[in-house]
Amino acid sequence: MTTARETGQMIAEKPDRKSHARRAVVAATAGNALEWFDLTTYGFFAVSISKAFFPAGDPTVSLMLAFGTFGVSYLVRPLGAVVLGTFADRTGRKAALLITIRLMMVGTLLIAVMPTYNSIGVAAPVLILLARLLQGFSAGGEFGSATAFLAEQEPDRRGFMASWQFASQGLATLLAATFGTVLSLTLSGAQLDSWGWRIPFFVGLLIGPVGYVIRRQVPETPEFVEATGTGDVATTPIRQVIREQKLRVLLMVGALVMSTAVTYVIVYMPTYAQEVLGLPPSAGFIGAAVSGVALTAVTPLVGHLSDRVGRIKIMLIAGIAMVLSIYPLFLLLSGSPSLLVMSVVMLVLGVLKACYFGALPALMSESFPTATRSTGLSLSYNIGVMSFGGFAPVIITWMIATTGSHLAPGFYIMAAGALSIAALLASRRFLGLR
Repeated sequence: MTTARETGQMIAEKPDRKSHARRAVVAATAGNALEWFDLTTYGFFAVSISKAFFPAGDPTVSLMLAFGTFGVSYLVRPLGAVVLGTFADRTGRKAALLITIRLMMVGTLLIAVMPTYNSIGVAAPVLILLARLLQGFSAGGEFGSATAFLAEQEPDRRGFMASWQFASQGLATLLAATFGTVLSLTLSGAQLDSWGWRIPFFVGLLIGPVGYVIRRQVPETPEFVEATGTGDVATTPIRQVIREQKLRVLLMVGALVMSTAVTYVIVYMPTYAQEVLGLPPSAGFIGAAVSGVALTAVTPLVGHLSDRVGRIKIMLIAGIAMVLSIYPLFLLLSGSPSLLVMSVVMLVLGVLKACYFGALPALMSESFPTATRSTGLSLSYNIGVMSFGGFAPVIITWMIATTGSHLAPGFYIMAAGALSIAALLASRRFLGLR
């Protein structure tokens, strides 16, 4: 029989758990938003960055160099995943999150203050590449650590809690797009190319310390603490993942493909609007902001729903809808380019993406045991992003230049969607995920 004292204690603990969960969400999303704000800002302002650091006789070549540097940084992501993911599984999620945000702030500072090619010559693009490699290494450990940190707060609400990982990416997209819209409307093209593009990076430097302080104040996840107390901690998690969990990694890479392809198409859209469709720069930024609103608002709702009806069912419906609708959307946009059409297309793209990836972090978390969760998450996520995300803008730029088709982004997403749908069906069959 429960005594009055025990009842009072349970009532007191319930708000404490909710308060702790809220602090965990703020801590994870604050730093993760910074990571994605900086990465997205680089992609959004690629045209200006290409002129500042990668001058070439052909504007397309210059742009491809800028996007190539964007993509090359993703080659070090698996390294960051192994090093920082292993650190998180052995030492704790919180400790890894503190390291990733420090590294990202250093990379952001380097980009913000870097002299242009005209000032220091070839050293400028080389140093930009080094800064992007540092950011890539940091981001390689951020996803696994932050997702494990969120997913392990409340296992019975894993979908809702983990969904904030991707909701924070939507928030970062919204913030970066808002800066792009305001700057493109208030500055001349020459001012934007000269110094205006640096402003968001300096703002990111202001966000960083706030995220760091918040992360320092939250405790380690209850699930990791419990695993540590029972000795359920892998001494060599990367070896265990590679030897025993290769299928899990492969299937989670596959499940991620469509999500990451859409993410980097959204990053590419301001450039697509300006360079391919001939729209003013503000149109692409406004469209990206619309997607950011949808991603931020819808993702947690889908995460919550996935706790009730299952992850894969929701993701399959969203994935099939994306594959079937993406060609008509880009056909409409290329045939009738305007701010209104761009906004509608980006809204639909954002909602469908949110419906797909709102459940994805929890699905990936449940694919790996606690002892290797951060390493497994980091490795599968960053292999997927490196293979299908980081180089998406440069691949699409090349596809458009080679074929002359403005529908290239749609074709890219359709191929990625087919792979992800197959991976989801295989995950349900071979891993028993639902």
